[in-house]
Amino acid sequence: MSTTRKDFLKLSAAAGGALGLGLGPRTLDGQEAPSEGAAARYARPQVPPAPRRLDILVLGGTGFIGPFQVRYALDRGHNVTLFNRGSGDAVFPYLETLEGDRNGDYSALEGRSWDLVIDNSTSRPDWVEMAAEILKDQCDQYMYVSSRSAYADVSRVPMSIEAPTWTFKSAGVDPSAERLPYGLAKAESERNAMRIMPGRTTIVRPGLIIGPGDETDRFTYWPVRIDRGGEVLAPGDGSDPVQIIDVRDFTEFMIRLGEDQTMGTFNCVGPAVPRPMSELLYGIRAVTTAETTFTWVDDLGFLTSMGVRPYAEMPVWRPPVEGSEGFARFDLTPEIEAGLTFRPLAETAADTLDYHFSRPLERQENLRSGLSAEREAEVLQAWHAR
Repeated sequence: MSTTRKDFLKLSAAAGGALGLGLGPRTLDGQEAPSEGAAARYARPQVPPAPRRLDILVLGGTGFIGPFQVRYALDRGHNVTLFNRGSGDAVFPYLETLEGDRNGDYSALEGRSWDLVIDNSTSRPDWVEMAAEILKDQCDQYMYVSSRSAYADVSRVPMSIEAPTWTFKSAGVDPSAERLPYGLAKAESERNAMRIMPGRTTIVRPGLIIGPGDETDRFTYWPVRIDRGGEVLAPGDGSDPVQIIDVRDFTEFMIRLGEDQTMGTFNCVGPAVPRPMSELLYGIRAVTTAETTFTWVDDLGFLTSMGVRPYAEMPVWRPPVEGSEGFARFDLTPEIEAGLTFRPLAETAADTLDYHFSRPLERQENLRSGLSAEREAEVLQAWHAR
């Protein structure tokens, strides 16, 4: 990125602070509302009102996806209440926050009822079980945020919700185990919700959630790396499929599922036609002014020998090797029919870069995913010298 463009993005980030100067979001009674960070800065403008107003309870609501859910729900005209240990007061001080603890203190929910409950905050089956038992007579619909990791088999092409999810048996885990692997924990949480509220649950299984506000940097690595310019180590031969989901597409879909009272299980990745890795990287480059070349390293054995792993040092990328053929080949026909939409990659990449350059300089210089510049150079040197 040129200095000019960096300055422009930083100025844009500063301009986001104007949200609190009469240009920002408003509460339902018309009062000026404080900014909710990325959820407010990158909200889609002029959201049409929902056909009916819902009373929504969000369990959590202050992490990555929660603020986007809340912001979109408010823009659609819904009434939103948060349940957490008090963090809602800092993020949404103008909303009602019911204080409690997922470990067992749900007393603040007594005597209340909601049209929709969204459970964002856990991969602990016991937490889902407690919440669902308490809320089963107090809500019409319970929506649980699961994960693509709940699938025990991602070899099918195309993938769909018919693929089996993890069980204690298939995972080789004792049911008395204190801590469960992430995928098994998500699958067990799903089953708890569906068992306690049969016919009234909506399960959403996102893949990698990306976009502004993401602090894992699992997608951010690529816009930042490409924006830096020079020779970029690109994994595979460019043809490996990619399916990910912008946080705004995901959370807006969830709110619409609640508005339509749509029950069932949905995969949340995109686009509908898997995007090749080359299209992802070249699409990201198109929103920068960087002088960039890609060196495609198509030898998985070489990368492994160099300690460069798919989905780790090479985030987003997971080659369709045996057993993972369907990881990024989901048939999204049911989801699109239910209202899932996908914004352009250019919008996601540009907003992610903008968000990145709005962060403190120290944070910008310490990404949490991907290769350091020095390590990337070492791997590229070894690749050229092999």
